[in-house]
Amino acid sequence: MLDVQRRQFITLLGGAAAWPLAARAQQGVRVRRVAFLHVYAENDPEVLPRIVAFRQGLEALGWTENRNIQVEHRYSGGILAESKRMRRSCCVQLRTL
Repeated sequence: MLDVQRRQFITLLGGAAAWPLAARAQQGVRVRRVAFLHVYAENDPEVLPRIVAFRQGLEALGWTENRNIQVEHRYSGGILAESKRMRRSCCVQLRTL
């Protein structure tokens, strides 16, 4: 009987020691946020190749969209005032995070 209690105690102790490791392993990956400010309109033919190149560059550095990085695309359509507004908006959002 003492042997059974000893085994149960060792099992319990081993489980308690492994619990913090399992808890840390279950934590989610921190997702970074990036704002990509385009000077073109959303439907401009120049936009898609730039987005593809940007994604390829991110992936080469170990970043994957919607896994460990979230990219928010904003389009000014070549309007300078809109571009400035978008930059200010991004700065305000950064302060609130």
